Amino acid sequence: MLSHLLAVASVWLVAAVSPGPNFLVTARIAVARSRGAGLAAVCGIGIATAIWGVCGLAGIKALFLAAPWAYAALKLAGAGYLIYSGLRLIVLAERRSEADGALAVDPRGFSTWRAFWIGLATSLANPRSALSVASIFAVALPAQPSLTLGVASVVLMVAISVGWYACVVWLFAAEAVSNGYRRLRRAIDRLAGGLLILFGAKLALERG
Repeated sequence: MLSHLLAVASVWLVAAVSPGPNFLVTARIAVARSRGAGLAAVCGIGIATAIWGVCGLAGIKALFLAAPWAYAALKLAGAGYLIYSGLRLIVLAERRSEADGALAVDPRGFSTWRAFWIGLATSLANPRSALSVASIFAVALPAQPSLTLGVASVVLMVAISVGWYACVVWLFAAEAVSNGYRRLRRAIDRLAGGLLILFGAKLALERG
């Protein structure tokens, strides 16, 4: 069992630390808002990781192969969300005198629940995550893993994701980083918005 878990951990760690929408959103919330808001977003990413892990164990890859329209619909919906988030961030960057340039800011402020839902939605926006998890399980786990091994694998993946993104939050919420962000906020927000749009476009145009 230990060897299987080590295999899952090694592959998922590489996937988790690779730059993507989750990293961008987590760092952005931490540096622009607070460490607490960033950690709330991390909790959302952790829940999403658990959801994709359970889907991988449940054989969602076979479902997507049997009903490719379902995968296409989820992929387009996720791409649309990322593109919308990027466009909104750019617009808010241009209106920084009216809003404080966050992914979802309104005059009532930015709650930790809002950060949580942004983290959750961003992580769930890419259905390829389910295929990646299913592929990892196919390679790292036996053909018919026990319930204990399956649950342990999902828990391990969640722990790795939460641990990594918590480190990202602590880094980007540091005072020196926050001060640097405030000086270059408009340019950074434009860049972050553009990257989210690129991630969304890449997701929408990817085959399979």
